[in-house]
Amino acid sequence: MEQASWVPSSVDLDRPSAARMYDYFLGGSHNFAVDREAAKSVEQIFPGMSGAARANRSFLRRAVRYLLAQGIDQFLDLGSGIPTVGNVHEIAQQTNPGARVVYADVEPVAVAHSTALLADNPLAGAIQADLRDPDSVLGNEEVRSMLDFDRPIGLLMVAVLHFVPDADEPHEAIARYREVLAPGSHVAISHASWDGVSQEERESGERVNAIYRKTDSPLVLRSGPEIAAFFTGLEVVEPGVVPLSEWHPDSDDAYISAYAGVGRKA
Repeated sequence: MEQASWVPSSVDLDRPSAARMYDYFLGGSHNFAVDREAAKSVEQIFPGMSGAARANRSFLRRAVRYLLAQGIDQFLDLGSGIPTVGNVHEIAQQTNPGARVVYADVEPVAVAHSTALLADNPLAGAIQADLRDPDSVLGNEEVRSMLDFDRPIGLLMVAVLHFVPDADEPHEAIARYREVLAPGSHVAISHASWDGVSQEERESGERVNAIYRKTDSPLVLRSGPEIAAFFTGLEVVEPGVVPLSEWHPDSDDAYISAYAGVGRKA
């Protein structure tokens, strides 16, 4: 398959990408045939996947607006994915044109698209980095030049930690990020879960996971208490770590088996 000029040479177009599949579920155009084929296979098993993606994007919007209301004007979005409509800089800069945003993702296509999209936006940037390696993110020159770590930051991990297995030590990574954040910073997380899922749905979920295992991001669904543990060391704001659709709802988002919450560093 011939690669378009904007596609980094390192991208394997024969292997689906979880980030590009997510873009497809959101109705984006930054995906390839291999991603669409995998995504359609997921939809055949779980027809609610597009609704789940939109529900996560709705939580992202609500969380960013909440953080803006708390005085946060700089954001670090880990596992940001591809810049489909409704990304952080669009939401934040509508309210505060001076808001600063850095996107970080391990997917080269996501970073390539973000970089192109943000070329004329001096207050937003994108880096290729793995959230599981906090020092590579925190020590990045663009992150340090764009964000002031002496002031509160909104750290976003939306629909990404369920791609990080326990063996990759997600708790240790979050602790490292928390350590360097200034008091008043907030951490927003959403995460898919098996809680409340019927046996039939669980069996379907296992078939979905078999598809994701063909990508570089197999799914790791966790329970509510396991997800709440990611907020250790933070003051969880109301209404707590709750089903995603119940966190500061402002629309009739579809219910999905996922939790969401926001924690504040005292």
